[in-house]
Amino acid sequence: MDTKGSNEGTAARDSDIIEVPELNTRRSSPEVLSTYFTIAAAAFGLISDGYQNNLMTMANVVFKTLYPKDYTSNVSTRVSNALLVGAIIGQVIVGVLCDRMGRKFALVLTTLFIVVGAILGTAAHGAHGSVQGLFWFLTIARGITGIGVGGEYPASSTSASEAANESMVSNRGPVFIMVTNFVLSFGGPLATSIFLIVLSAAGEDHLPTVWRVCYGIGIVLPLSVLIFRLRMISSKLYKKGAIKHNVPYYLTIRYYWKALIGTCGAWYVCDAFVTFPNGVFSGTIISSVISNGDIKKTAEWQLLLGAISLPGVFVGAVLCNPFGRRNTMMLGFSGYLVFAGLIIGCAYERITKIVPLFIVFYGLMQSFGNMGPGDMLGLVSAESYATAVRGTCYGISAALGKTGAAVGTQAFTPIQNNLGKNWTFIIAAICGVTGILVTYFFVPDMTGVDLVEEDTRFMQYLADNGWHGEVGEDNTSIETGSSVHDDKQ
Repeated sequence: MDTKGSNEGTAARDSDIIEVPELNTRRSSPEVLSTYFTIAAAAFGLISDGYQNNLMTMANVVFKTLYPKDYTSNVSTRVSNALLVGAIIGQVIVGVLCDRMGRKFALVLTTLFIVVGAILGTAAHGAHGSVQGLFWFLTIARGITGIGVGGEYPASSTSASEAANESMVSNRGPVFIMVTNFVLSFGGPLATSIFLIVLSAAGEDHLPTVWRVCYGIGIVLPLSVLIFRLRMISSKLYKKGAIKHNVPYYLTIRYYWKALIGTCGAWYVCDAFVTFPNGVFSGTIISSVISNGDIKKTAEWQLLLGAISLPGVFVGAVLCNPFGRRNTMMLGFSGYLVFAGLIIGCAYERITKIVPLFIVFYGLMQSFGNMGPGDMLGLVSAESYATAVRGTCYGISAALGKTGAAVGTQAFTPIQNNLGKNWTFIIAAICGVTGILVTYFFVPDMTGVDLVEEDTRFMQYLADNGWHGEVGEDNTSIETGSSVHDDKQ
């Protein structure tokens, strides 16, 4: 494929050919059941990620109301960015661990991090009632949560893509999207709906109770899937294709350099000034354009915004097979140019005077994002790499995205203050154009390709370049440099 590194070296000797055994189409009942549980557990696990990603949207509005002098833009950015910094660490470390230690180990680890972080966030207090102490406590708690949230990306996505490949190769893309980006996107409306329910029950005179209850609900969501993750079985792709020792990282970079530029670059520009800044601070943006900045009205408009953005997920799932992964992603990036740049950015002062119209265009911008990069980035990052390094490469790609998100959220307020509020949308449009170019030139299109084929190509490349080692888990190990395969079941 032209999207991979060049096939260097001479043809391999017969004794150096590494064959990846075809997966046995007949699977035991526990294996079949585990496949579906793995897909379902990925969905429920990523709902907690979506909830945590969007928890600060309304929390920022609440903290600004409760502590107008203490919750400055610097404090707001620090608390919001804590999750992103933790996510970067989690994506890289857990990405490597889910390749070296197994998908199950990684999934259980991420669940525990989210639970511990959510407990600490719910119980956060400053020493002697210090407000600044409270926000430093929250910063640390959100950072711990972020490690788990970030680790969910490579761990859940790799396990879901492999499980879907075993049961439904032709529909792997749509299934993957529905159990990853759909539930992540659904986390926004879910977080806002829960906020509105708690706010209505507690009242606006008890805002500290409101935000703590919302944080506490974030403990329940990951715990709901822990039992399934403890009982899951490794996919056959992982059993056959894992490399747990002597991992050829240098050869991996040589082979996948172009795909890495594509997935890392596209994820960076998408998260940097589009998805996260305009997502995390959407509550603040809406609060600034409605007449009195009322918390409940802000949440209601926020819920409508989230609802308008959801249909894009379904459109992307429908298009990803007939239209192709890469084309769908470029179409989504073009939505930022149209809605963020040409409509909202250029007519910001006029359009914000008509709040419903502003929310509709804002939602359409996010809906196109869900259809394109939102749906496709995780999918192409899970499909573009061999099983042996899928978690690592996925984690690096997602970590670059979160790095961009941290940069974007850090720069969000200075951009508004120095260039104007419309410039956050204009920059999003510029990122959309950049995303189109990166996608076109660097992102591989794996539409309809069985993941086993990619494993075979990668193993052959390793053999061609003299790598020797063991492939597969202990009970299905394959020693390279030999055509003998020990396939014990």
